[in-house]
Amino acid sequence: MSVAFPFSAIVGQDEMKLAILMAAVDPSIGGVLVFGDRGTGKSTAVRALAALLPKMHAVIGCRYGCDPAIKSASCEACAALKSKAKPKSHLVPVPVVDLPLGATEDRVVGALDLERALAQGVKAFEPGLLARANRGFLYIDEVNLLEDHLVDLLIDVAASGENVVEREGLSVRHPARFVLVGSGNPEEGELRPQLLDRFGLSVEVKTPTDMAGRVEVVRRRDAFERDSAAFTEKWSPQDARIRASIVAGRLHLPKVSVPDAALERAAQLCMSLGTDGLRGELTLIRAARALAALQGDKVVSDGHLKRVAPPALRHRLRRNPLDDSGSTVRVDRAVAELFGA
Repeated sequence: MSVAFPFSAIVGQDEMKLAILMAAVDPSIGGVLVFGDRGTGKSTAVRALAALLPKMHAVIGCRYGCDPAIKSASCEACAALKSKAKPKSHLVPVPVVDLPLGATEDRVVGALDLERALAQGVKAFEPGLLARANRGFLYIDEVNLLEDHLVDLLIDVAASGENVVEREGLSVRHPARFVLVGSGNPEEGELRPQLLDRFGLSVEVKTPTDMAGRVEVVRRRDAFERDSAAFTEKWSPQDARIRASIVAGRLHLPKVSVPDAALERAAQLCMSLGTDGLRGELTLIRAARALAALQGDKVVSDGHLKRVAPPALRHRLRRNPLDDSGSTVRVDRAVAELFGA
């Protein structure tokens, strides 16, 4: 079993790491899109997340990892079990599932269990990647190269939180609530607007331009490859502190208040940028609340809104033919005008 590079050992890329942590504290933010140069730690950060996340309670024997404390959003078997008695549970790692570009639709949504069908003559459902990702993270590398039919499927499931399979005489419905994380290189093509809009946060990563940063990246990567166990042990205290901050943030999240002034600021910012719909405001507020929870603050302030505005809004801007500046520059300009330098 391969060992993941420690999350805390990743050099720089602070916006990407913060976005991932905010999504871990509040999955309702809607996922994270990471676009940038090749070899900048996009995949490394996501795979490091699996080892970083605190374990979760799941119903013993449930194929979808249902939460024993919640009666809704469960599979049919767990719902029936919960109606009679409190189901037994155990601690399991939060799933971080890779969706390969070449995956078939059956592999993603699930299909008929051919082995049982042939051996026992029984029609049984073989869960797919969406089932494995329930209550966890679904990671798509090179998400901008994903086939259109899989994009449509993911949009439907991400919106409903359920995966419905109707095929080969099977009719199955199971929970599929996950945080969607995608990464890609913008030079290889743009993401379809429908899927782009489903990501709560969009972050940009770039190759380090300072000598010290580049040298430190190479030094740490080389040390990890030479002795991954020793390197992981060295960084385990820092990872433990981040894990503790995620747990504390989740507990603190319901206590964070959002004053009317913050709601008005969010609306003013989105109006000045001309974002479509209200998803921008909702994501902005959720991300600001998650950031406040991570920092242990009780109230969402201008400081929280300013920090999360670029990742929450840069991918929601319309193209302006009269403005050649990039979306990040436009967001920064609007933030400076509204909040001051």
